[in-house]
This record gives sequence, structure tokens and C-alpha cells, in this order.
Amino acid sequence: MADEIKILRDNMDKAILFLQNEYLAIRTGRAHPGLVNDIKVDYYGTPTPLKSLCNITIPEGRVIQIAPFDKTSLKAIEKAILAANIGMTPQNDGTIIRLTLPELTRARRVELTKLLAKKAEESRVVIRNYRRDTIEILKKQEKNSEITEDDLKKFTKEVQDVTDNYIKKIDEIYKLKEKEVLED
Repeated sequence: MADEIKILRDNMDKAILFLQNEYLAIRTGRAHPGLVNDIKVDYYGTPTPLKSLCNITIPEGRVIQIAPFDKTSLKAIEKAILAANIGMTPQNDGTIIRLTLPELTRARRVELTKLLAKKAEESRVVIRNYRRDTIEILKKQEKNSEITEDDLKKFTKEVQDVTDNYIKKIDEIYKLKEKEVLED
């Protein structure tokens, strides 16, 4: 049974990590490399993640600086950023590209909080699905006389406690990100 709980925790950890990565890509008015890391650049005919082609830094609060390792890739990087439609226009000075995040409007902030809530709910559903799958495994084990009915109740309660804990983590992550988005 310890194996099922460990697998459950591992899967739920992955769901939390996925949510955090999703939230990184949501613009909050503050520059973060996660906003551009996974933009695909056509580098010599191969779609390559931006983070593999350059150094991405944050010199100021609302500026992302992209310094390619290969200066000949500047045009391709600029084109990929424009194609990604992230709401920023690249400024190319011949050696680096700068992206300046515009101020978020109140309406856009509210729109972003709705998106955050949607992604949090999707993560809660994933967590609940893991709970359901684990409980199904436990019921089969009880049916096959591998565990007793009392064990089933005990382990089901443990699975529920783990689930509640992860749902609480999702809520905390959501509240933090929502606060970050709504701050001026």
C-alpha cells in the first residue's frame, strides 16, 4: 500500500509542478524568463526552444534581455517572438534583443485572474482523478483479499488526506499568483 501512496504523491507533485510552470508563462507585469523560454525558433530548419539558443536575463523589472550565443540567429529569434504573439515587440540592437512588458490594464488583470482560476481548477480535477484511480486500486485489492475492509477504510482516508493537502497547495499557489497579477 505504501507504493500506491508514493505513486499518488509523485503524480500529485507533477500536477503541482505543471501548474507552477503554467503560471510562469502568464504575464503579470513583471519580467520573467518563463515568458519566453519555450518559444520555438526556426534555427537552421529545426524548431529549437529559445532558452537553448541564448542567455535570457532580467536587467530591470519590466525588461527581458535576450543575448543569443550565435549572433546570426538574431533575426530568427526576433521573428519567432513576433510569431509567438506574446504582446511585446522585440527591440533588436544588432547584438541583443530587449522586450519591454507594457503596463497591464485593470481589465487585463481581471481577465488573467480568470485564466489563473481556470488553470487551478484543471489541476484540482487532475488531483481528484489521481485520488479516484488510487481508490479504485485499493477496492480491487480488497476484492481480491489482498487487504482487509478495515485497511481499505484506513488507506482510503489516507488517500483523501493526501488529496486535501494537495488541493490546499493548489489554492495557495493560485492565491499567490492572483495577488501578484492584481498588484499595481
